[in-house]
Amino acid sequence: MTTTRTVAALAATTLLSTPAFAQDNMDKLTAMQRTDATFTHVAQDGERADALRAILEHVNVPDGFEVSLYAVVPDARSMAVAPQGTVVFAGTRKDKVWSIVDRDRNRVADDVFDFAPSIAFDIPNGPCFSPDGFMYVAERNRVLQFPAAEFFFESPDIAVGEVVAQGELIPPEEESFNHSARVCRVGPDGMLYISLGQPHNVQPPEKVEIYDELGIGGIIRINTDGTGREVYTRGVRNSVGHDFNPVTGELWWTDNQVDGMGDDIPPGELNRQTEAGQHFGFPWTNSRVEIMSEAEHPRPEGVTFVEPQLELTAHAADLGMSFYRGDSFPDEYKGGIFWAQHGSWNRTEPVGARVMFTALDEDGNATGAEVFADGWLNEATGEYRGRPMDVAFLPDGSMLVSDDFAGAIWRIAYEPQEE
Repeated sequence: MTTTRTVAALAATTLLSTPAFAQDNMDKLTAMQRTDATFTHVAQDGERADALRAILEHVNVPDGFEVSLYAVVPDARSMAVAPQGTVVFAGTRKDKVWSIVDRDRNRVADDVFDFAPSIAFDIPNGPCFSPDGFMYVAERNRVLQFPAAEFFFESPDIAVGEVVAQGELIPPEEESFNHSARVCRVGPDGMLYISLGQPHNVQPPEKVEIYDELGIGGIIRINTDGTGREVYTRGVRNSVGHDFNPVTGELWWTDNQVDGMGDDIPPGELNRQTEAGQHFGFPWTNSRVEIMSEAEHPRPEGVTFVEPQLELTAHAADLGMSFYRGDSFPDEYKGGIFWAQHGSWNRTEPVGARVMFTALDEDGNATGAEVFADGWLNEATGEYRGRPMDVAFLPDGSMLVSDDFAGAIWRIAYEPQEE
């Protein structure tokens, strides 16, 4: 087990050479003092919205489903739907978390504006909620907590606490522009699970041991007060999507594979974790493809690698995922997993930019990947109309799909036509 203090101690060796984190209003907010912050509102009509709606004619969904524009949201990434459905929050890889509000419940957003605008967020990709309404935001190197965010988001000043202080999620010398988009979930045990992508294509051998100890290239879990840190998932390259099976409590997650080995290897991964501490192979293997030679760099003694549940289209960039817990979709989708494929960046023929689905069998295993929604990739030209990043579900069971390229959140609902 590695504590937050251990990470802080390791960070201290290079703290003096690390630029100071941007000053924000954390001191004022934690003391319940006002700031002079104001909101940035995003227009939901006009030319930009019209251009996004024009994309819809290219999007394919199964019979009985309809896709629509839910909101114009710049750089929309991982999403968190508030427990009582008041608001949807979307993180970004930049410096904003967006509040997306549908006040009249017509399933189209009325207002989009930045959440807690006085806070200097740093890649706040990953918002998530606890069942009792606390929102957490996982940044590049900090984790914040917002009590009652669902009901106080309309004030620019909001109560905030630090679960993990700046510079203590990972050592500052390991901060990177690459693989720094965190995601978080509160697990069935009430602990906070946070993915920590390792910053390299393949980390150098001398980094393997310390990354394994800290959970860089893994998923850590901590208590919601920041204590009790441990590495829950090992042998990950860069996971940007995880969720818990609501029936079994098992953690499932997507992983992104090594670049530069060709168009078709290694395959992407959808993984199932059945107990704490399991190792999923990286950097020795990626979907059974050898990456680091065990002859030259032996795996840790006694470690067995867990193979993926599904091997997926190489370089399609499988990201945000969620189990379907709703009631409005047909029965074949209930209890299954939906996930977003962001689309390839280094493939001679682009692939991805779609929403995928797998059902689970009676033993809880994935039955195979199928395309649920596509058309965001123009296959004739290789250009992206959009790039799905995450999926989430509204209280009515309809699906939201975030798209950081188009700057939108799409909604997919089951609306069968009456005969």
